[in-house]
Amino acid sequence: MPSRHEVLCISKSDRMNPHERIQSLGGRNPDGALWRLSQSDAIRGIESGEWSFYVRRAGHIVNVVVAVSRFGHKYLKTQADGEQPDNLLSLPECG
Repeated sequence: MPSRHEVLCISKSDRMNPHERIQSLGGRNPDGALWRLSQSDAIRGIESGEWSFYVRRAGHIVNVVVAVSRFGHKYLKTQADGEQPDNLLSLPECG
């Protein structure tokens, strides 16, 4: 069973393509320690079954999933999003 983590912030690149904008995700462990992962490490963790991630949006828990753009680029988005990773892109920038 993957360990489950809430995503509280992201770091964005300067790219305009939403599939390439997220560089890393961040959150807080139950012990209060902050964590941060690159998008590629998060994708590997999801695909290997090591981790799962979620965000809270409008009082609901929404799972983060790996998606593939029409150009074959893997990226993260929430299940509630269409092709654009809007729920993740709307999170605050990690400090």
